[in-house]
Amino acid sequence: MSNIEDIVDSLENKISKVLHRLELLKQANLKLNEELEVSKRNIQSQKLHIASWEEKYEALKIANSMLGSDDNKRETKLKINALIRDIDHCIGQLSD
Repeated sequence: MSNIEDIVDSLENKISKVLHRLELLKQANLKLNEELEVSKRNIQSQKLHIASWEEKYEALKIANSMLGSDDNKRETKLKINALIRDIDHCIGQLSD
């Protein structure tokens, strides 16, 4: 009988260790999920910040070309034409 009791005790110890390890892994997983969420929010914030700077850069390029820079004249003309088309479209919708 002592042999069976030893086996049962050994199994209980192993199960206890496994359950403890499982709890540690759950805590680590929770921490990693929180860090992931923080990282996702940071990435989203950085994407918005980059988009804002890209818009400012585009506006600066257009303003630069309007001041006489030849580098972006074609892009500026295309942008102005697109704006005129948008305005014509809006006027057309208002007149209907």
